[in-house]
Amino acid sequence: MEDKDEELAMPRDAKTVKSLLKSMGVEDYEPRVIHKFLELWYRYVVDVLTDAQVYSEHASKSAIDCDDVKLAIQSKVNFSFSQPPPREVLLELAQNRNKIPLPKSISGPGVPLPPDQDTLLNPNYQFAIPNKRPADPIEETEDEEATDANPNPSQEEKTDAQQNPHQRVSFPLPKRQKD
Repeated sequence: MEDKDEELAMPRDAKTVKSLLKSMGVEDYEPRVIHKFLELWYRYVVDVLTDAQVYSEHASKSAIDCDDVKLAIQSKVNFSFSQPPPREVLLELAQNRNKIPLPKSISGPGVPLPPDQDTLLNPNYQFAIPNKRPADPIEETEDEEATDANPNPSQEEKTDAQQNPHQRVSFPLPKRQKD
């Protein structure tokens, strides 16, 4: 019973959209779909009539006539939708393009990759492992404080940096506890 009441209270344009959806086989949809179609429909009609009014004013007419509306619709179609070129034109373009052979592959089979130094496949860091390990845990903390207080790098680190042009990153290794 409610569906009948809703159908009677529905505007004529909404009934038209609903019948169009039904004729296309769409049975299940949200009610907002009808509102969206109406919004698009009204926007299109307003755009066409605005263009028709411009054409009518340009022709110094007092009112919009059928020819103005047809011209406005045709201009909308021409600017909104583009037709693909004819099949013959596409075939001719394809034949001309296919006359040029593809370049020979120098790299051999597989996917060509850039040189190793430009990829992320090789490690881009080095571990700095200290040569000496103090025997006494108390001395270890004093050594750490001494190295933190001295901002200048040791001579050994300077020579390594000069030999290796890549950026050197060092990671402190965890201290092992003696069992």
